Amino acid sequence: QVHLVESGGGLVEPGGSLTLSCKPSGSIFTFTVVGWYRQVPGKERELVAHIFNSGTTEYADSVQGRFNISRDNAENTVHLQMNSLRPEDTAVYYCKAQKLVSSYWGQGTQVTVSS
Repeated sequence: QVHLVESGGGLVEPGGSLTLSCKPSGSIFTFTVVGWYRQVPGKERELVAHIFNSGTTEYADSVQGRFNISRDNAENTVHLQMNSLRPEDTAVYYCKAQKLVSSYWGQGTQVTVSS
């Protein structure tokens, strides 16, 4: 069974920064893609950013230029650096790791952007 350990959520003022981290059990290179999704009550979970095994990254239009996803091979961890945070970034953020036929989700971490 794969487990994803998330960390880094919290409360931040508009314009501030936070970094989320996702550490899977087992080597991160066994996953074809690892990414972050977010969800607010009443809405569907949406992709924020993900990074493929090749290192290719993709971002939602709403976070392009503000967020950066990266992989730390030594720490076996994927980081999501979130800058210039806005109130509309408030959500529960979930890490997702995919293999060819299976997907795994973290427990979620709350990010609140408010003054």
